[in-house]
This record gives sequence, C-alpha cells and structure tokens, in this order.
Amino acid sequence: MDTLNHFDHDSASVQPASELPNAHTTDRLVASCVAGDNAAMQAIYEQCKSRVYGLMVRMVGRQDADDLTQQVFLQMFRKLDQFSGQSRLETWLFRLATNEALQYLRKQKRQTTTPYVLDPVTVDDDRLVRSEESQLVQTALERLEPELRVVFLLKEQQGLSYRDIAESMGIPEGTVGSRLNRARKELRQQLTRLYWE
Repeated sequence: MDTLNHFDHDSASVQPASELPNAHTTDRLVASCVAGDNAAMQAIYEQCKSRVYGLMVRMVGRQDADDLTQQVFLQMFRKLDQFSGQSRLETWLFRLATNEALQYLRKQKRQTTTPYVLDPVTVDDDRLVRSEESQLVQTALERLEPELRVVFLLKEQQGLSYRDIAESMGIPEGTVGSRLNRARKELRQQLTRLYWE
C-alpha cells in the first residue's frame, strides 16, 4: 500500500526549505537575541515556527501543537545564552522541541491524542482521498512509541540528517538508523492493520 508515500501531502508536513540563514548570519541573530533584540527574536521565530509546529502536530496532535510550539520558543529564548554554536541552531531547537513533545506524551501516560480531522473544503475526490490518507497516517503514527515517532518525523517530515537527529535527540547515529528502520516497519504494519479495520 502506498499511503506512506502520500505523507508529504498533509498540511502539517513542512518541507525543509525554510532554514535559517548561513552560520555567520545565525551567529549575529543569536547574539542580538541574547542582547534582547526583539526583531532578531522575531526573525528566528518566523524562520523556524512552521517546522516546529509541523513536528508538534504529528507528535501530539493539532489540538495541543500551538501551545507546545509556543512553549518551545519561550524555552529557546530563555536558554539562548546557553547555545554553544557547536551544532546548528535548528538542530538545537529540534532538541528542545523533541524534549517538549516527549515530556508532554509522558505526562499523558501513553494516552493517545485525538486524531485531527481535515474537513475537505471542496468535494474534490483527490482532496478527499488525501485527507483520508493523512488521517490514516496520523492514526498509525500515534500508535508508534514516541521515541520511534520523533525519529521518523525528524527524518521524513523535517528532512534532518542522521547526524542532526542524533544531536537533537542525544543518541548515537547508529541508534537513529535502527530506530528509523523500526519506525518505518511498524508504521507500515499499523497502516496495513488500519486499512483492514
């Protein structure tokens, strides 16, 4: 079944095109933020918010994604003076986002999130099919262990490299590969089960 191939059609799927500027410009933005420059904070927020939000939608559901996205950026700006520059700012930001999502899910005590519903704006059959496929993928993702789900999303939705995922999650690169393989396998199994339910 090729439902997994339609992953990028979902509105929560964000392409990794909106990255921060080069390292030199990023360093200046970070320094300005630490100095309290609101315009620099706004620039970083605008560059990164859609990708963090996209991750949160898939991790915790649309209902809580806004609040958790805001929480991630509040944490980021509070802790920005701790950013060492040894990794890319986005990698560090995804580490904060990943931790926030996993903490939230632990607090929910493995309670599944309510799948979001995409109401088709038109009666276009293709759009309706994509909406149903998106809901199917979201439900299957919710059935994965959070640690597998986040690795899958950081790779497939956010387009991060194995190295960036390893840095974001604080795990070895080899572990990223094994978790990603396991996530893909389990996701396909869940999609097959859902298809027949």
